[in-house]
Amino acid sequence: MTDLTVTQTLAIGLPIAFFIIFLEALFSAWQKKSYYKTSDTFCTLGLLVGNMVVVVATKGLTLAFHIYLYQFKIFDIAAMVPLWMMWLMAFILIDLVFYIYHRLSHRVSFLWAIHMSHHSSQEMNFAVAFRQAWFGPISKIPFFMILPLIGLDPTIVAVAGSMSTLWGIVGHTQIINKLGPLEIFLNTPSHHRVHHGANKQYIDKNYGNLLIIWDKMFGTFEPEHEKVKFGLVNNVNTYNPVKITFMAWQELFSEMKKSENLKEAIGCFFGPPKTKIKET
Repeated sequence: MTDLTVTQTLAIGLPIAFFIIFLEALFSAWQKKSYYKTSDTFCTLGLLVGNMVVVVATKGLTLAFHIYLYQFKIFDIAAMVPLWMMWLMAFILIDLVFYIYHRLSHRVSFLWAIHMSHHSSQEMNFAVAFRQAWFGPISKIPFFMILPLIGLDPTIVAVAGSMSTLWGIVGHTQIINKLGPLEIFLNTPSHHRVHHGANKQYIDKNYGNLLIIWDKMFGTFEPEHEKVKFGLVNNVNTYNPVKITFMAWQELFSEMKKSENLKEAIGCFFGPPKTKIKET
C-alpha cells in the first residue's frame, strides 16, 4: 500500500488549484472578459465553507464506515490483481459511481435540492468548482459505499477519489478550448461547460467527472456547439449561500404539502424535480 494520503493529495493539489484560479482571474481582467464577479465569488466561498464543515465532520466517519464494510467485501480484489490494476479499477469505478450519483442528483427531487447549489452560478470559472453543496458529502455516502463492498481498498478509494475531484476543477473554465483526441474519453472543459448550460439541448447532459465515456454509453452526451448560457433555466437571483442552500428544499416541501395523499407526497420527494428552478 502506498503511503500517499488524502491529506497529502489535497496539500499538493489545492495550492495548484488556487494558483490557477489566480491566473484565470488575472487573464480575465487583462482580456476584459469578466469571468469573475465579486458577489458571485463570495457566494461560492460561503457555499464552500458550509460544505467543508460537513466534510470535516463526516470524512473520518465515512472512511471508518468504508473500512468496516470492507470486511464484508464480495471479491478479494487485492488478492486477484496487482496493485496498479487496483488503482486503475478504483479510478474507473469511482467515476462510474459518480456518474450514477450525479445523474440521479438531476433527476430525483431531494437530491436536486442538494445539488442545485452547484449550478446556481451564472459564471463559469475555476472558482465555481468550489461552489459545493452543504449536504453533498452526506448524499454521496449511500452510493460510494458500494466500492468497499465489491472489494476496493478504502484507502485507495479515498486517495483516488480526492485526485479525481481535483481533475473536476479543471473542467470549470472558459479559457480552455477543445482538447483534440482527449475529447473522446475525458470530461474536458468543453464537455463540462455543456453540463452547466441552461440551453435547451444542454440541460441534464455530460454527468461524468473524470471520463465522458459513461455519457456516451448511456445516452447523456452532448457536444459543445452553441455558445453556453451558464446557470439555471430560472436563476436564483441571490448571492446568499444560505438561501441558495435551502430554497429548493422549501419549494420541494411546498409541493409535498399540496399532495392529496402520502403516495403523492413520496412521489414528489423521490420523483423528478418539479420546482422548475431547473427544467428537466
